[in-house]
Amino acid sequence: MSRNTQPSHKATARHATDEEDWIKIDLHIHTLDDPKDAVDFSAHQLLERALSFGFRVLAITLHDAVFDRKEVFADAAAMGILLIPAAEVRLLGADVIVLNVTAEEIAQLKNFDDLRRLRSRRGNSIYTIAPHPFYIFGGSIGSRLLAEIDCFDAIEFCHFHIGLFNPNRRAQKMAARFGKPLIATSDAHRLHAFGRHYTSMPMPPALTVENVFAGLRSGPLRLTSPPSSMPDFVSAIYFVFLKHPFQVRRRFGRM
Repeated sequence: MSRNTQPSHKATARHATDEEDWIKIDLHIHTLDDPKDAVDFSAHQLLERALSFGFRVLAITLHDAVFDRKEVFADAAAMGILLIPAAEVRLLGADVIVLNVTAEEIAQLKNFDDLRRLRSRRGNSIYTIAPHPFYIFGGSIGSRLLAEIDCFDAIEFCHFHIGLFNPNRRAQKMAARFGKPLIATSDAHRLHAFGRHYTSMPMPPALTVENVFAGLRSGPLRLTSPPSSMPDFVSAIYFVFLKHPFQVRRRFGRM
């Protein structure tokens, strides 16, 4: 593994000769299409950056809404990128990422029992992730993850960590305890934040949602999530607790 790669579910050693057989994936990203957030980059800007960084699978996870702009999906496909319809939905105060879902299905999710019923009905055709589970801000599920663990296919390894500050350690323990894969994501709200934190998996025979989900469930996976530098950490603190809340209030205060 490289020094920027974190331990992962069924992780393998990195070999220079097999790099082209692995693909980069980011399954937690926000764009300016988000109905409940203030983000300053477009889906097309994201695609251009993803193409330049060699990503093959993305999910735009709007808050409580499914990204469904057909022209963006068509452009992604033309670039060789699989864009998965998804949402980051808040259930009883806790965020949940649901992949390969419809707007109608998201609208019906009010609690974790609803999510259980959706998972039972859809089987392996959807994939759910517990994002930033042990962070103190936002909609982190926290210790409730233990009671709702059956609702999740995977646990997120959050990008926001440095030195002793790394709540992902609890996520790693929970993933190991229940045999869940860890998934590294960018949770990008700023364009420059996309590209450094991601999951890699072997290239499937065909780049389809079904094959990607099968690969995520069976492994092997590689997580790339380097610790923040001190300037980046301070910048992130400023953005999360000061600039971003102001942007959200300004956006929705005008509506």
